[in-house]
Amino acid sequence: MVVALKEQQTTAAEDRGALAKMVMTLFEHWQLTSEDQATLLGIAASNRAALQRYRRGEAIGTSRDQYERVGHLLGIHKNLRLLFPQNRELAYRWMRTRNRAFDNLTPVEVIREWGFAGLLMVRSYLDRARGI
Repeated sequence: MVVALKEQQTTAAEDRGALAKMVMTLFEHWQLTSEDQATLLGIAASNRAALQRYRRGEAIGTSRDQYERVGHLLGIHKNLRLLFPQNRELAYRWMRTRNRAFDNLTPVEVIREWGFAGLLMVRSYLDRARGI
């Protein structure tokens, strides 16, 4: 029983490590600053050490807020790839592009200004664009 629990914990940590690498790779594709990366993850903008740990694949999402943020960020990426299947450059640039739907702010600026609610606004906008 104890061994099975340890294996589950190890697997969960490995899964969160894989999520960390995925979201950090996504941030590279989106060409976000370290400050914006931290903001999107809901951590202090000065916490570059955490970003370095995530790049190495250390577990992310130790808090529910951060785990949910990663899920929404990956959902945004999925939506963008499905909306722009022939134009990967546009899909990667979209988060840094001003949008009239967001009062001419970029999606990153919306998230910076509104926090988790802004992240949900961006995700919902893309879900609606896909007809979900």
